[in-house]
Amino acid sequence: MDLLSDVWSQDYWLPPGVTWKDMEQLADSDQPQPQDLLIALPLALGFVGLRCIFERFFAPPMGRCLGVKNRLQMTAPPSPKLESFYTKQSRQPTQSEIVALMSLCGKTQRQIETWFRLRRNQDRPCQTKKFGEAAWRFFFYITAFMAGLACLIDKPWFWDRRECWRQYPVQPMERAHYWYYMLELGFYGSLLLRISVDIKRKDFREQVIHHLATIFLLSFSYCANYIRIGTLVMLLHDSSDILLESAKMFNYGTGWRKTCDMLFVVFAVVFLVTRLVIFPSKIIHTTLVLSMEVFEPFVGYYFFNVLLMVLQALHIFWAGLILRMVYKFLKGKLEKDERSDEESEVEEEEEDKGGEESADQEGDYSWERSKDTLNSKLSMLTNSCVLNNLTNHRASVADRMRKAQ
Repeated sequence: MDLLSDVWSQDYWLPPGVTWKDMEQLADSDQPQPQDLLIALPLALGFVGLRCIFERFFAPPMGRCLGVKNRLQMTAPPSPKLESFYTKQSRQPTQSEIVALMSLCGKTQRQIETWFRLRRNQDRPCQTKKFGEAAWRFFFYITAFMAGLACLIDKPWFWDRRECWRQYPVQPMERAHYWYYMLELGFYGSLLLRISVDIKRKDFREQVIHHLATIFLLSFSYCANYIRIGTLVMLLHDSSDILLESAKMFNYGTGWRKTCDMLFVVFAVVFLVTRLVIFPSKIIHTTLVLSMEVFEPFVGYYFFNVLLMVLQALHIFWAGLILRMVYKFLKGKLEKDERSDEESEVEEEEEDKGGEESADQEGDYSWERSKDTLNSKLSMLTNSCVLNNLTNHRASVADRMRKAQ
């Protein structure tokens, strides 16, 4: 009991001079309660189930309308020993492990390397799976953004950031903002629950950090009644995520290159402006500086701002990835108009080695089937060379005999 009372000590959650009794001035329906967060768990599970239904029944017809097609992939030939190594030890063997596998399986180094490339290629997510994931996120983000904008557009703190702290923390919570919080919290909880089965991208660890920071940020800001500034943070983030997921959807389709390029450019601009300009200059400035006009710093103040700084660090990391994508986009326009989707490292490797893989498919694994033909051609070539040498030798001998006579 003492531990629980220490955790909920007003010194941690409320500014100096404010107590939990002051919060009792609000009606029960207007006052954020920590136990309200428990509804986020069933909401997260509900989002997981709703996503399965969406990806099963709604995403496929949408994908067909956009011309989403799975690429034809050549499967690796059966090899129990290599399959056992692949599943139990490593998907990318080292040079010493390849040497050991050569003696174990009786294959050449090139054959083993090609087998592992083909096998990794089989585990790559198909286009329809990637489209379904992007379509689900797009559906949620656009719904959340429109709903959030509708319930915030007429609020004074949407236009004047100082209103976020007026009479804090005795600020009544509206029911729409309660559901806005709970639905966002449930959605990010569902992303965390499915992160092990979702498509793993190059920023997998950063995505985990982002989801955890977001859940902690939403939970703490709700309990500390930072709801006004919290709603602005959520709305700002959803605005660019809509464009990202829509650009992915058209990228996975066929014949939508110009639309995809346009959405990508708009997304890059919106992301860089909202995350690198508006977020630090407006949101963080509001919580870090303007809040000090109303109360003195306390533990919750520092904790909340640290979480915002973590998000800002992730924004800078993703901005670097986006700028690299912009560079690839411009380079592709100048060369082959090729786009690079920032997926997993394995996928990027397979894209880079696509030409080599095609050669391997036609060469290494057809080598055994065409060995007899190759030997026959070599034999014919050898016999031809021998006959030519004999003919030339006889002609040379006959020429010398005529000269001697």
